[in-house]
Amino acid sequence: MNSSKPNALGRMLRSFFADHLPRVRGSSPHTILSYRDTLVLFLRFVADRHKRSVSQLDLGDLDPPEVLAFLEHLETTRHNLVATRNVRLAAIHAFLRYCATADPTQVEHCQRVLAIPFKRTGSRPIDYLEYEEIQAVLGSIDRTKADGRRDYVLLAIMFNTGARVQEIVTLCVRDLQLEALPQVRLFGKGRKERWCPLWPQTAELLRAWLGESISPDRPLFCNHRGDRLTRFGVRYLLRKYCARAKVKTPSLGRKRLHPHSMRHSSAVHLLRSGVEITTISQWLGHASVATTNRYATVDLEMKRKAIEQARPTDFGSDGPAEWRTDASILDWLEGL
Repeated sequence: MNSSKPNALGRMLRSFFADHLPRVRGSSPHTILSYRDTLVLFLRFVADRHKRSVSQLDLGDLDPPEVLAFLEHLETTRHNLVATRNVRLAAIHAFLRYCATADPTQVEHCQRVLAIPFKRTGSRPIDYLEYEEIQAVLGSIDRTKADGRRDYVLLAIMFNTGARVQEIVTLCVRDLQLEALPQVRLFGKGRKERWCPLWPQTAELLRAWLGESISPDRPLFCNHRGDRLTRFGVRYLLRKYCARAKVKTPSLGRKRLHPHSMRHSSAVHLLRSGVEITTISQWLGHASVATTNRYATVDLEMKRKAIEQARPTDFGSDGPAEWRTDASILDWLEGL
């Protein structure tokens, strides 16, 4: 039996998206759209299970069994990763947490949903492009065509800045500074603003591509209709050029690549170049250096160099190594 008041769900949804998220929490448009997408999927799922329209649902229908069934649907039917499942659950938690605050009579109901835990995720290796693979991808682009020139600049600036794909697609011409000290202004998570330096080659590409008659308010990267390029458009373009490049560079076919892989590639490239972790963290716009530290564990080339510096162990010897002095022990340890 539905225990909530009539239209409670509709009222909560309206106040949550129209007032609470933008005005009280100051959430970014990207966060609001992400929450919206989750709740649209969830409400349609629940309405379909109940054989009712979404407008007939009420807050009491969003109970723990429905949430758990929705999460199972995401993983088994939509084939979403556990990370995506947890993002969807976080949005549902945020909405139910607001409902409990806005209507104290719903606290017990909301608490039961909020008790649903996030699912633990297993860590997987980070896929990134080696420098030669990036060159192969860029080399597969036909720069004699206008779309090809745009795509070349797009992938070049992604590798240069290590920016998130959302930061790239929201760029406008006015966010570029291509004069004495070339740099680009990026707007990251939590509306954080940062300036990222551009390599001289990237700045030259941008100058040649933009020309001199481009409006500063125009999106930097547009599609055929003149609209801002989307995240899905960037994903499509990267996949297309990776598919072309793997003909000559087969290693690309063994990697699960997506726009965020360019960000990983930039971080590893900077690390190999000797850039300090703290500088890379600021470059990428990480909230914590701990997030950046994971790149120090994925670079196989740096691991190989560390192994080469270590003295090989004589597995054929019959007895333990002979330590003549404390200094020899310390020398061996420091050589690891």
